[in-house]
Amino acid sequence: MKFLHIADVHLGCRRYNVEERTKDFARAWFDVVTKHAIAQKVDFVIIVGDFFDRRHVEPQAMNHAMAGLRQLQEAGIPVVAIEGNHDMRDTGTEHSWLRSLAYWGYLKLIEPVYDDTGNIKLNAWDDAECKGAFVDIAGARIFGSNWYGASAQNAIPLLADALRDARDANLFNILLLHTDVEGQLNRPVITAIPVAKLKELQKTVDYLALGHTHKRFELDNWAFNPGSLEACSIDEYREERGAFLVEVDENKQITATLCRDYQQRHFDRLAYDVSGKIDAEAVYEGVLETVERDFKRQNNDHAPIVEMTLRGHLGFKNSLLPLKKMREEIRERTGALHVHIRNHSVPIEYAVTAGLDEQAPRQQRERHIIEGLVMQDNRFKNRAADMAELIIEVKKMSLMHEDKAENRARADKIYELIEQKLVAVANDTTESPAQLALERNANKVLSAEC
Repeated sequence: MKFLHIADVHLGCRRYNVEERTKDFARAWFDVVTKHAIAQKVDFVIIVGDFFDRRHVEPQAMNHAMAGLRQLQEAGIPVVAIEGNHDMRDTGTEHSWLRSLAYWGYLKLIEPVYDDTGNIKLNAWDDAECKGAFVDIAGARIFGSNWYGASAQNAIPLLADALRDARDANLFNILLLHTDVEGQLNRPVITAIPVAKLKELQKTVDYLALGHTHKRFELDNWAFNPGSLEACSIDEYREERGAFLVEVDENKQITATLCRDYQQRHFDRLAYDVSGKIDAEAVYEGVLETVERDFKRQNNDHAPIVEMTLRGHLGFKNSLLPLKKMREEIRERTGALHVHIRNHSVPIEYAVTAGLDEQAPRQQRERHIIEGLVMQDNRFKNRAADMAELIIEVKKMSLMHEDKAENRARADKIYELIEQKLVAVANDTTESPAQLALERNANKVLSAEC
């Protein structure tokens, strides 16, 4: 017996608002059908949920689905599927698009029903009604299940009880289950089934066909998850994925080979630390140097998706970063289909409280924060203490309660104080030419305002 196990095809998946990415999922589907189902002359194909990316299927995604299924139909290869969370029916209706494909004869959508007591019933497939919970093909009995979500752990004992009655010891028993499994995720998921709970099914089925998690994993040469055919997001780009070509001998010994030689879009994730860069141009140049050094060119005809993440503390306003120009230049240098820039750099205001003693006197904490803000601006960081002193003095003078005439006099005093300080700084030869120019400009602005 030989069969192909795939999951999470996600036809119709659209990312970055790039139409070509939608076609990537169709290309992967067609390629797997051609190379690993038809060419290998498998006895059947199982699709373990999320055949479509969403319940409301776009016409193009349906065309892609039917084109691949028609190839399998013409090759005489039956397809057995279950619904995943992405393609399951809406609440209040009995029909999903997978159900329609079953009615049209393209696949067998197998799923259990429930009796009045809430127990699971596993009925044989009925060709006339196009319904059933299991089907026998080429020496295998293939069982379906539902998407259980948060109730997955509670469903396992019910499934195990029903399978004990419906399994055939003379056949190779397969269960299709779309769920998360504990320990196989890079994020916390409350609904993930513990491995110990999952193994309650091991006495009832010979092969547990999993889907939902977008990476390949195996448990005890018994439970297999192939991962999604394509990476649904750049966060998944490092994960191994594919389709399992499974061969079973007369002793029910399993040989599962992960097939990865089909069309997949290449992703490259890059990062650059902006800390200490004097201006936006320095960041721009540093990003391009990183691209030239770290971008991994591939020997294929498919333009990559490139992500550039900016990290660290900016010494100037975030709005000064030339993100559009940066994106266009990266695309030009890499030939990327799409460039996604994630600006995770920390605004200067968030860095100034580092090392702050919350029990220190208020004046000390205030000076610490002001100096930190000044130091984060590369133009003035060498004069942080002097500038902090000036700011604090100006603040004190501004808060003095006086009459209108005294207020005008106070404004003149504040101006004189600022002017004297800037002149003193300008006469300090330790200042850089750039800083002197900035301070002279500041003086002009003050003069204009007064």
